[in-house]
Amino acid sequence: MAEPKLIYLPKIPDDRGNLTYVEENKHLPFIINRVYWIYDVPGGEFRGSHAFRHNQEMIAALSGSFDVVLHDGKREYRFSLNRSYDGVYVPNMVWRRMENFSTNSLAIVLSSSNFDPDDYIRDFDLFMKEASG
Repeated sequence: MAEPKLIYLPKIPDDRGNLTYVEENKHLPFIINRVYWIYDVPGGEFRGSHAFRHNQEMIAALSGSFDVVLHDGKREYRFSLNRSYDGVYVPNMVWRRMENFSTNSLAIVLSSSNFDPDDYIRDFDLFMKEASG
């Protein structure tokens, strides 16, 4: 099983403003099939709290900051994102939760699959059972 990890994306500095990009099968170990973003998260709220059986993702903070808390069934990982050139790779069968959103934060998520409600595991106990066996 692949492990969650921080992905350092290229940063091209320029006096007029910096540029960062991401490429399929170069920076990411998957083809991008869906992109979505999360914004206007009220103080104290969280997003996620689910796992995917097949979908893989990369999560980045385009603006502001937030934490990505992951669990692979054995170990918990915590990544604090606050730079738009850092992303977190989230393999399939990893529980994810995003929390501690700063004001005006903007999260972008690149997904390997189109939306499929049957791919979600929304119960942590069921996830632990599936992850262990």
